[in-house]
Formats: sequence, structure tokens, C-alpha cells
Amino acid sequence: MGLKYIERIKSVVLIVLIGLSLVLTFLIWNAAPYDTIGRQTTVDISIAESPEKKDIGSIIQPYKINFNYEEGLTGTTDSEKITYMIDHLEKWRMTNPELIDDSFSETKLNELLRQPNRLVLYYPDDVPLPVYENVLNIENPNIPEISFNFIVVEWDLTNAVLDIHFVSRVNELHYKSTAKIYESQTFSREVINVGRTYSPYIAVNAEGGKFITVPTGEIKLLQNTYFPSERDEINPTRFRSALFSDPHAVRRSEPSKYREEFQDNHALMSVDTKKKQLQFVHPIVESKELAIPSELLEDTIDFVNEHGGWTDEYRFSKMNFHTRYVSFKLYVRGIPVLGGNTLTEIEQIWGEDAIYQYKRPYYTLGDTLPSETETVVLPSGIDVAESLMADPEVDFNTIDEIIPAYYMRQDVDLNIFVLEPSWYYLQNGKWHCFSSDSLGGGKLGLE
Repeated sequence: MGLKYIERIKSVVLIVLIGLSLVLTFLIWNAAPYDTIGRQTTVDISIAESPEKKDIGSIIQPYKINFNYEEGLTGTTDSEKITYMIDHLEKWRMTNPELIDDSFSETKLNELLRQPNRLVLYYPDDVPLPVYENVLNIENPNIPEISFNFIVVEWDLTNAVLDIHFVSRVNELHYKSTAKIYESQTFSREVINVGRTYSPYIAVNAEGGKFITVPTGEIKLLQNTYFPSERDEINPTRFRSALFSDPHAVRRSEPSKYREEFQDNHALMSVDTKKKQLQFVHPIVESKELAIPSELLEDTIDFVNEHGGWTDEYRFSKMNFHTRYVSFKLYVRGIPVLGGNTLTEIEQIWGEDAIYQYKRPYYTLGDTLPSETETVVLPSGIDVAESLMADPEVDFNTIDEIIPAYYMRQDVDLNIFVLEPSWYYLQNGKWHCFSSDSLGGGKLGLE
């Protein structure tokens, strides 16, 4: 009886162990996919044929700089000239910025910008300083989580110290740093005197209001027509391989003539093959938490770098850490593309440690058609500002900026992209194309 009793106990224990093994196996099978979702990774594949990982300095750039001298203003939107000045900024050893004013109103900002002996750098949106420290040379390695959209360099040639102001217009914050220059003559020759050679600018509302500067003369920009060839075309399946954690588990369908869909059990990529743009959505990683601005911007830049997604020249344009949104605008020859009948920016909404939404074009501009290249003469910025002031439908006090830019027109039938120069003005956070028909302007002809 004793042996039979022991055998029965062994059988019961064996059955229990087998049952536990089955339960654990079931739990592992069901838990593994969700664990994978939380740590979504992209496959090591590049979208572009010749992928290029871009650094912070090439993605975050000023769109304009101004020099304010006793005798007047100069400025430029030329990328090479701006890069030249940034290169000098990198050489100056700056102290850690300190908060000067936490209620820096528009009036105070105007006073700072209007004073002579200033170099002003304009950024499209607030830039987190911990990200931009890779460009600047700041003493303290522990950079505070502050942001700016103006850098103002203030000089006094009788003093070897520069005052560097970091200002956030939207947050009304003013920080100041200092930098010592060891060769005043070199600074004068390579910075101040070079700035004097830039185009004449003027403040269009000198009597008050926001400090808006424009070039005094006409602007000449190229109007190009791009004809992408087959070698310039990016196959959307490359995005499938880069964005989904397991490309082999992705299902493809065609809901309509110009729409393709790629999806697995957790994510969906919709492709518009006519307009050549796509949107990737990964709902389970959505996050409503406020993002840390520096981490958000770094994550979104790293994400595009990981799959070689800088298919043309894109630069930082806008960020909202409340909604975890970041966008990068298309630039051509250093000029932003601010409008068009097709998508001209890369947009991201960052989720919990992974991309939540990713919307972008997948075209590349390719080669230009020389026979369709023209030089367009835009009216002066003064004429544009005066026209806006006189327009009863425009409240000039709500305008923040006026710059030359491109409108991109896509002709899907001819498979071409046409870049048309125009003036744009920023009003209530949105760019509007200025119609210059009443002011004249025109084309110089073929080049």
C-alpha cells in the first residue's frame, strides 16, 4: 500500500508540473508580442540609396541673420553666409546662461533687437539649448532645460567680452551668457566687417510694434522644375522594412487605385501613391504625457537618422512638447518651402519610447530641367510690408515675420515638381503666401 500511495503522489505531482508548464508557455506566447511593442525597434535599412546621417548643426539652423550697426541694418538668408557666422559662434567659449527676466515682453524684446552693435540669429521655433550645445561651446556640461528662438550677440570693441542673449518669444524668457574674445581685431575683421558686406535691411515698423526686418532691394530667386527619374523614386516597401519590427509579418493591400496599406497586428502604414506621401501610425505607443523638449527633439532626429530618411534637405521647423509633435521643413538652396499643393515636411508625434505617428513625403526632387529654369524677381520687402499694412483684411500687428520662400506645385500627370518663389508672412503661427501681382515683379528669363 505504501508504494502504491507514493506512485499516486508522483503521478499527481507530474500532472501538476505538466499543467504549470502549459500555463507558463501560454503566458509567454501571449506576453511576448506586447513586450516587443513597448520596445519597438526599426530594421537596419536605409530609405535613401545614399543615406546620410545628419548632425544637429545641419538640421537646426537660423533662417535669417541681421547685423545692427549705428548706420543701419544688414542681413542675409543665404545658407553659406549663415554657416560662416555659426562657425565663429562655435569658437567662442560661453558661460552657462543665467535667467535675466522671466517676463520678457514683446516690448522688451524689441528694445533688445533694435539697439546697435548686435548680431541677431532667427530660428523658426524654440530650440532646446541642451540639444544645441553640440553647436555652441558652453563651459558647463550640465546645460539647463531652456529654449530659445533668438540668439543676440552684443559687442563692445572697448571690451573683450561679448554678451550672448538667448530669448524665447513665446515663453517670454531672457537668458544671458558671456564669451571672451581674445583677438578684438580678428573679431572685428572676420565678423563685424563681414556683416557690413551683407544686403541692406530695414525695420518695416520702426516706430513701434514687432521688430520685423526685410531686405530693401528686390530679391532674385530661381524657379526650377524638377523631373524625378526612376532612380530617384523611393519604393514604399523600403519604409515597410524600416518601420515595422517584423517586415515579414506585414500584410499589403490596395483599398483604392492610388492607395496602398501595409499593416501588422499593431501598426498601419497608408501610402498615397499619387501624391507620393505616407503616414505610419502605431496606436499602442501613444502617450499623453508632456515631453522633455530636448529629449523629444533628439528622439525625432535620431529616428529619421536611423533609417536614412533625410531624402532631401529638411530642417527643424516646429515643436510642441505638449502634443509631442515635431516637424522638419523642406529647404531648397537654403530657402524654405512654405506652401504647395503637396506635403513638404516630415511630421512626427512621438509616443512612449517609440514613434506614434510619422507623416512624410517619399518623393525626392531629382534633377532640374534646364530649359525650365528661370530667375524670378520678387518686389522688395519694403513694398510687401507696405502693401500688407494697407490691406484692410490684414492686421499687420499680428504679423511676426516676412521672408522670401518657395511654393511647390506638384503635377501628378507630368510627374514634375515646380518651385515658385514668393514672399510669405507669418501671422498667428501660420505662413501665408503674399500675392505680388499688384506690385509687379517678373522673370528675367532662361539661364
